[in-house]
Amino acid sequence: MISVLLATYNWPQALKLCLESLSTQTDLDFEIIIADDGSASDTKDLIENTRKHFPVKITHLWQEDQGFRKTRILNQAIEAACGDYLVFLDGDCLVQPDFIAQHRILCETKHLVTGSRVLLNDELSKKLLSWPHWDFEKFSRNLLSYRLSGGINKYWPLKIKLGNGAWRNYKKFVWRRIKGCNMACWRSDALAIGGFDETMTGWGHEDADFVFRLQNRGLIRRSGSWATEVLHLYHRINDQSNAAENARRVREKILAKAQ
Repeated sequence: MISVLLATYNWPQALKLCLESLSTQTDLDFEIIIADDGSASDTKDLIENTRKHFPVKITHLWQEDQGFRKTRILNQAIEAACGDYLVFLDGDCLVQPDFIAQHRILCETKHLVTGSRVLLNDELSKKLLSWPHWDFEKFSRNLLSYRLSGGINKYWPLKIKLGNGAWRNYKKFVWRRIKGCNMACWRSDALAIGGFDETMTGWGHEDADFVFRLQNRGLIRRSGSWATEVLHLYHRINDQSNAAENARRVREKILAKAQ
């Protein structure tokens, strides 16, 4: 079984659409563990109401809001996961109906997957958030117009799906295209490296650090592009005051390995 570790913080409107997109998956052999970094009670109420009619199990893990501590709550989610394979997703992302199925196709022992995202602009994001329910078919009917108007920054990866193959494999660690909102690995591998580095607080590069340490353990990084794209709702940029320090720490680990 796959465990979707869904990180969220104080945006229940986006989380509602995200969960609705997960409810329409062609492959329902998965569970959802919501890793909540201190959201208010309206998020809890949404989850409780959604649970009643949802097709798969939802577990809600919550920690007190003491700033950006995503690494800590994700580690709790890793521990709580019942699935052998973990897919990391953010609550401000909407998934295609074959999202789980595509991740299952790409999963392989001694590999991890880093997927990609399609960025939505502010106008289109507000439009989707106003819909009573998520409807991927309705969204897809207007893909070309969304692309031409700048509503989305990619078109073809949502129209064409490419299969698995060695061409997806990275030969070494690179920073490019590591998105914590869409990546996957085996639970045993995540536990073997001690999960996310909880000393990395504040936004930025905790996902790159996680991927680097998995690759440093001998895993092969596989691209999930043209298969697992998620739709990323527009929001204001997070506080990035810790990003430079977090990046420096990842670079130190990379240099230490090189030496």
